[in-house]
Amino acid sequence: QVQLVESGGGSVQAGGSLRLSCAASEDAFDSACMGWFRQAPGKERERVAAIDRDGTADYANSVKGRFTVFRDNAKRTLYLQMNSLEPEDTATYYCTASRSFEYSAIAGVILCGDGDWGQGTQVTVSS
Repeated sequence: QVQLVESGGGSVQAGGSLRLSCAASEDAFDSACMGWFRQAPGKERERVAAIDRDGTADYANSVKGRFTVFRDNAKRTLYLQMNSLEPEDTATYYCTASRSFEYSAIAGVILCGDGDWGQGTQVTVSS
């Protein structure tokens, strides 16, 4: 059974950093594409990052250069390092595991297609 458990969210000031973690079950971690999306009140869901089994990653234009997604295969854990955080980054962040890739018009790049996700972790960035 697929399990994804996010952690690491919190409240930070603009310019600060957070590292999110996603503990994944074996079948989830073996997915072709793993990544992160976020959802803020009043805004559309936004896919922000993706990584394949080999560690090749890509990012939404809105976070490129500030966020880094990486994986620890031994720990079956996915991470999202977020630097230079902005108030616009405030959202609930979800880890996702998918068997497909698809182009996201919002992100402007190819990221994970629809799949499974966890319970989410809240990130709040204040001015």
